[in-house]
Amino acid sequence: MDSTETIRAAAQAALPPLEGELHVAGLTASVTVHRDPEGIPHIRAENVADAWFAQGFVHAQDRLFQMELNRRRALGRSAEWLGAAAFASDALARRLGIESASRRDAAALGADARVMIEAYAAGVNAFIASGAPLAIEYQLLSATPEPWQGWHTIAVMRRLGLLMGSVWFKLWRAAALPVAGRGTSLLRYDDGGMDALILPQGKESLRWRAGLEFLAPAVTALLEAAEADATGGGSNNWAVSGAQSATGRPFLAGDPHRLFELPNMYAQGHLACDAFDVVGLTVPGVPGFPHFAQNGAVAWCVTHTFADIHDVYLERFENGRVLFQGQWEVPSRRMESIAIRGEAAREVEVVETRHGPVIAGDPASGHALALKSVQLAETDLSFDCLPKLLRAKTVAGLFEATRGWGLIDHNLVAADTDGHTGFLLRARVPRRGRENGWLPMPGWTGEHEWDGWIAHEAMPQVIDPEGGIIVTANNRVVADDHPDYLCTDCHPPYRAARIAALLKQSGARAPGAAGAIHADTLSAPAATFQAALRAIEVAGPGAAVRAKILEWDGHMEAMATTPTLYIAFRLALTRRFAAASGLGALAGHPWLAPAPGVAPLTQLWWALPALLRSQDTTLLRGADWDQLMAEALDEAAAATAEAWGEAHKPRFAHPLSSLFPAAAAVLDPPSLPIGGDGDTVWANGLVAPLGPRATYGALARYAFDVGDWEKSRWSVFLGASGHPASPFYANQHAAWASCSMTPMRYGWAGIAAGAVATQRLLA
Repeated sequence: MDSTETIRAAAQAALPPLEGELHVAGLTASVTVHRDPEGIPHIRAENVADAWFAQGFVHAQDRLFQMELNRRRALGRSAEWLGAAAFASDALARRLGIESASRRDAAALGADARVMIEAYAAGVNAFIASGAPLAIEYQLLSATPEPWQGWHTIAVMRRLGLLMGSVWFKLWRAAALPVAGRGTSLLRYDDGGMDALILPQGKESLRWRAGLEFLAPAVTALLEAAEADATGGGSNNWAVSGAQSATGRPFLAGDPHRLFELPNMYAQGHLACDAFDVVGLTVPGVPGFPHFAQNGAVAWCVTHTFADIHDVYLERFENGRVLFQGQWEVPSRRMESIAIRGEAAREVEVVETRHGPVIAGDPASGHALALKSVQLAETDLSFDCLPKLLRAKTVAGLFEATRGWGLIDHNLVAADTDGHTGFLLRARVPRRGRENGWLPMPGWTGEHEWDGWIAHEAMPQVIDPEGGIIVTANNRVVADDHPDYLCTDCHPPYRAARIAALLKQSGARAPGAAGAIHADTLSAPAATFQAALRAIEVAGPGAAVRAKILEWDGHMEAMATTPTLYIAFRLALTRRFAAASGLGALAGHPWLAPAPGVAPLTQLWWALPALLRSQDTTLLRGADWDQLMAEALDEAAAATAEAWGEAHKPRFAHPLSSLFPAAAAVLDPPSLPIGGDGDTVWANGLVAPLGPRATYGALARYAFDVGDWEKSRWSVFLGASGHPASPFYANQHAAWASCSMTPMRYGWAGIAAGAVATQRLLA
């Protein structure tokens, strides 16, 4: 297939049949699958095992290539398909031991979860054996699908939340320490002046900032290990009680933010049997509804909470051994061979200390960094929670169903038909000192080890909070004087504060108003930059840019041009900050290398507003903000002042389009202009090294009308199908780009009557 038209025809021929009857070995009774007008599958089985089987079958029907690629990424085998560009992430997956951890967890599951994962895998394999044509991606790769096992579903889920949060901030500050010195404590996300807390809602708190004296042991150890030339993603959700809602019923709304990967990490779905009837966002490759769904009695949704579930230890090595409390221990070592498309395999040595695998640095140099993560260190039973979620009838019952969840940390928000709303920090968090949150700790002293776990009952939670409104947006959960240490880093409070302010308007407290909140474009930190610009005088080409930014209302509207100038100025200022501080030169530092890597410019982008607001020049090494801003304005003046929506428009790139350029026109759907940025509720964020183009944002949006479920609505950024030739591949993009939503259908009579395709899977 060497031409775009040949590939387009092959992609059309690769679509699986979605109508008629199909005999499927492994079912005990027939299953009906209706596709609604958006192409979303609604699956109805007679028993639980058949429901899981059918979910696996339908996921594979729609997303088999995506599922297998994510499995390969989890197991360190994606370079077999994607080539050398995937080697670093494969090497990290091998070092982390995702396969062994996932097998371990599967073996420890209870009976319900074991039935779930095995039946789901059997359904995937039944689709592979069904005679459906190979997806176009398999044809391009000259590959065939490999069969599934139950533990694969755990590996896929583990990979999707792998190492989110604290590990990257610790690696960043460790690499920056020799350059930033005492200013290292400034290298954090902005707090907007005060952190807006999730609990209690409406309260604010100052952040605790560690001094280098407090971190002296870690600082000393890190400086000792430093090279001589060391200088050389969030989400929103909200719940409104029936007493506060315009409908008299509770409702939930929100949007999960991630990188725009193709296909979407989420797939809309509906699964029913004699034990449950659930609609929500599913994860292809994973059974159940782990993050966003409703089961007719209770609805739930999550945001990332930034709980500190990863510790990094600086290990001291000598003659192949590692030091701990005065004794030299022998770490485990093994070699892994990683096959790579188009070139010879590469060998990777995996070294594990008592803390975990070495993820950065070379033990032969005397020092390296090892990771101890909740996601990997001990047996995890998160999958035991998945069947329980589907049967929960109340908010309290749902929270109890999450006991033991540890694969990723969440702000879990829920509402039920009895009128209750609630918040729970859903995570397993180890007990240890707050110093662990700032930097890698010396691994040889024994003074920074885990001391058990924070109990499920001790996790921050509330049911029916005073005021009746809950908002989370990756902001700080509780003040730093909370009895248990939970986190150091979190997102700025801007989005949470803005949503809370909008919900003070009675017209916003209804499911139908969720889209307007999703689409809010007010940038709070824009005011910080305006205040700084107001205090300086500028001549030359930058003067006109300064004037336009000062006249602007701070809304990142798609049709406006001033947001484009503002971002050009902020990017230019960030680059100058990176150069003046010397921190930009840390790009490529070995401690920042674990895939996907830490980009200094991205970290400085997020730290900049707080430093500018306080006019803190600690990191500037003699430079001053006024001069840097003047230079940045001149640079921005040379930028093309196109509409922000065009400058910010994402590029949706399929994982194979760069390998097969002739296929790109088939694989990569076009995108529409969008507003917002990473600081607004409409959080279409950019990554500073890549410029103004949006690289992450809402993968989906939803509004659950609790108790009147047919009025619930949702959308995803592309569509339900992972097949590029499917009419459902990108059919929801226009609604998503305008922050509108389509019906979340739940009633079976209406679903059957309105189905655009119906398939019967026969036993």
